[in-house]
Amino acid sequence: MHRRLLYILLLVFSLSVMAEKPYTLVLDAGHGGKDPGAVGKFSQEKDLNLSLVLEVGRLVNEQYPDVKVIYTRSEDVFIPLQTRADIANKANADLFLSIHTNSAEKKEPRGVETFILGTDKMEQNLDVAMRENAVIKLEADYKTTYQGFDPNSIDSYIMFELMQNTYMDQSLQFAEQVQQRFVGHLNREDRGVRQAAFWVLHRTACPSVLFEMGFISNPEEERFLNSDSAMTMMAQALVNAFGAYSKRVKKSTDRFTDRVQNTDLSTDTIQTPAPKADSVFFAIQVCASKTQLAADDPKLKGVSCEFVQLGEWYKYYTAADADRAKVAAQLPALKQLFPDCWIIKVTR
Repeated sequence: MHRRLLYILLLVFSLSVMAEKPYTLVLDAGHGGKDPGAVGKFSQEKDLNLSLVLEVGRLVNEQYPDVKVIYTRSEDVFIPLQTRADIANKANADLFLSIHTNSAEKKEPRGVETFILGTDKMEQNLDVAMRENAVIKLEADYKTTYQGFDPNSIDSYIMFELMQNTYMDQSLQFAEQVQQRFVGHLNREDRGVRQAAFWVLHRTACPSVLFEMGFISNPEEERFLNSDSAMTMMAQALVNAFGAYSKRVKKSTDRFTDRVQNTDLSTDTIQTPAPKADSVFFAIQVCASKTQLAADDPKLKGVSCEFVQLGEWYKYYTAADADRAKVAAQLPALKQLFPDCWIIKVTR
């Protein structure tokens, strides 16, 4: 069977499976175990994160019984960042919510902020990303696991500028719902929806956000965050945001499924045109290697790929096109072969 036709058939099949499988929400309590996260006067971030995650999960199970809830951790244990993303990807998650508690050198900062993956105003949010990514240094041989990424090196964050998350629009929709609930309903100070280079968001193959519930370094907020009433209110606000978001996504997904199922399968839909020199284009990265791969290497699974070299890494991609929408349409089919593949933006 022609490979392009096979991709389309896989796309239609994956959409039909998506329609049958339960909606899966992965809840990620940041830090844990030997990694306490931010530390306040009398509490630790890892405990606040876990308390809020468990309460959100309880309310989701109660109010949305058809939703499958998966925790990256449900107790005080250390879970590597990559493992957190792997849990979401293996579960074929529909949404990933990572919960954290903020901190600052001064006592005055306060309020809530929600992050999605991105590089807009990267320097402004770099300190937050570095703090949250620094946990990988607690892992053995982290440079191999994280493909040479150094959470404390500004140069390492350049790689994120070459990546465009295909789930950015949906991630932004959910992030905005979260901020609306906390600012409009709970009267918390609004620090906005922001973009930052968080590894755990970069590696999750689904819409994903990282929520900072408040500042443990602010004495007033630390007392608030440690109260049972605040924990219940915050959990319900997150559940309400999830409910509003999931309704919007279901409507758009139904329309997309109808369009794909009406596609003429005899048409060569998947193409990989050769971009012009000095052009900007999008593609789907399928793997990375420290050595250049042969065209028939098993890692490429028979797919025709090109590569871009970043430092010592060769990043292999396929389905290149100047039109990002065309690339995004091919992602579901390629995920059948490469579950961790994602869309990147390349300049050459």
